[in-house]
Amino acid sequence: MKRIGVTGGNGFVGSHLINTLSQFEDEFTLVEFERSYFENQDKLESFVKECDVIVHLAALNRHESQEFIYEKNLALTRSLCKALENTGARPHVIISSSSQEKKDNLYGRSKKESRELLETWASENNAIFTGAVVPNVFGAFCKPNYNSFIATFCSRLIQGEKPEIQVDAEVQLIYVQELVNTFISEIRKEETKGELLIPYTTAIKVSDVLAKLQKYHQVYFQQGNIPELISDFEVNLFNTFRSYIELNSFFPRKFVQHTDDRGSFVELIRLGIGGQVSFSTTVPGVTRGNHYHTRKIERFAVIKGKALIEMRKIGTEEVLSFELNGDEPAYVDMPIWYTHNIKNIGDEILYTNFWINEAYDSENPDTYFVTV
Repeated sequence: MKRIGVTGGNGFVGSHLINTLSQFEDEFTLVEFERSYFENQDKLESFVKECDVIVHLAALNRHESQEFIYEKNLALTRSLCKALENTGARPHVIISSSSQEKKDNLYGRSKKESRELLETWASENNAIFTGAVVPNVFGAFCKPNYNSFIATFCSRLIQGEKPEIQVDAEVQLIYVQELVNTFISEIRKEETKGELLIPYTTAIKVSDVLAKLQKYHQVYFQQGNIPELISDFEVNLFNTFRSYIELNSFFPRKFVQHTDDRGSFVELIRLGIGGQVSFSTTVPGVTRGNHYHTRKIERFAVIKGKALIEMRKIGTEEVLSFELNGDEPAYVDMPIWYTHNIKNIGDEILYTNFWINEAYDSENPDTYFVTV
């Protein structure tokens, strides 16, 4: 088993990388790292000695002083190099640099020079090194008003604010899970690549991104329907949009129930996308689920009986709870990276409809079992 250490593991890309590595318990072991280790040489040296692979993601992206960003990022990398030199450790080091390398700004310079510092260390010590130069990254849980315009647009739309386009240029994007999968692939290859240009997977104008997000806001956030999603990029963008919804105040969403002397009728979902619809009965006291998905869009609709739906974001401890009653049919949608379950808390059989945006594939199920 490879022992993997990740600096910057609490950040956007780092948290996705750590959560994904945790899915491969038979292949990888995570080595604990805290940001404070950069200020404690003994702990930093103990860390590098434990690692077979170090993914260096720790960096400052925003500050009122560009000079401070430049000095801070180089200081972090120099500390890592010093720990490697002092211990004689020879892990495979992967650094995440940025396409900003080619632009005339201090942040780009700090990333390029950090990559070159580690490449020099690896060359002098016969170690494996990967210098990944990464395009613009987007995805779920990225911090708004920081370094992703998509995160900012999503947050502002959901808060009822109007996003503003500063420059309507074409941007080259990669989804965070695509980037994480690339890092894991490089870990497995164990090949030195001093400058690995990570290819973008989508090129699109800023205004076109905003138009799609505005559509998701109208169709999903306001109307409760699933929009048409015709590409992997659109599925990823929609899941990114959903990640900024405040779940406790948004769910459960009540259906419109039409009742007459024949009984009742409820429209469960309007789709701009295909998928699979399932139906289940659950006896009192029984819990289903306790798993999460990294790409799938899923809706639980309770139509008869009483249910408790619980969910917890992977890597956190807070459990969100939603009680649904078939007397007032309602639904809860499952966000990606939230492990979830549903329990019959009533005295009668629970009837639930499930919709998911892709048919189940046993070869690629995207289902990871973790107790809420």
